[in-house]
Amino acid sequence: MRRSAGIGAIHKQKKEQGKYKDKGSELQESQLEQMSKQLEVFRINLEEFAGKHRNEIKKNATFRRQFQEMCASIGVDPLASGKGFWSVLGIGDFYFELSVQIVEVCLATNYKNGGLISLDELRQRLIKARGRSKQHQEITIEDLLSAARKLRIFGNGFSIVPIGKGQYLVQSVPGELSMDHTAVLQQTANLGNANISISILKTHLNWDHERAKKALDHMVKEGLCWIDEQNTREILYWFPSMFSECITAR
Repeated sequence: MRRSAGIGAIHKQKKEQGKYKDKGSELQESQLEQMSKQLEVFRINLEEFAGKHRNEIKKNATFRRQFQEMCASIGVDPLASGKGFWSVLGIGDFYFELSVQIVEVCLATNYKNGGLISLDELRQRLIKARGRSKQHQEITIEDLLSAARKLRIFGNGFSIVPIGKGQYLVQSVPGELSMDHTAVLQQTANLGNANISISILKTHLNWDHERAKKALDHMVKEGLCWIDEQNTREILYWFPSMFSECITAR
C-alpha cells in the first residue's frame, strides 16, 4: 500500500508540474501578444510621423538619422521596403539614387586612386555634383554608409574599409584587402601624411622587412599607391585616396 501511495504522489506531482508548465506557456503567449500589439501601435504611429515629416526627413540629415534609429528599434527597414507605405515615403529612393552616384564618382576617380577613395572626399564630390538640383539637400557620412550598403549586391566590388576612428575608404575594385593591406592603410591614416615607408611599418607594426615590402609591392601593383623615389633616405609610398584627408587636416 505504501508503494501505491508513493506512485500516486508522483503522479500528482507530475500533474501539478504540467499545470505550472501550461500556465507558464499561457503567460508567455499573453506577453508576446501584448508586445506584438504594442509594436504594431508603434509602427502605425511611426508611419503617421513619417508621413507628417516626410520632407524634413529627406532634407535634414540629423532628423533622417534619428528617424532611421527609431525604425531600427522596431525592426523596420524603410531602405529595404519597396512596397506599401515606405515606398510612398521615398526614403529608399533617396539612398538608391545616392548609391548610383557613389558608383559614378568611384568609377570617375578610379584612374588616379586605384579604386580607393576616402568617404570625406566622396562626400565633397557628391555635394558638388548634386549642386542646386537637389535644393542643397545635406549628405552626411552616415548617409553614405547607408547608401554603400546597397552596393553589397555587387559582391566585393564595392566595400567600406575602416581606417580609423570615424574614417573610412570606399573600395570600388574587385578583390578583398588582406589584414596586412588594411593595417598599412590604417597606419598611413594615423600618420596623416598620405604616405608610408617600409621603416615606418617595421617600427610601428613590428613587421620584418619582407612582410612590409610584400604588402606595399602588392598595393603598388594594384594601383592603390604610388612610389616616390625622390626621398634621399628611403622610398615613400603615397596613397592618392588620402590626399584630400591630409589637405583638410592641415
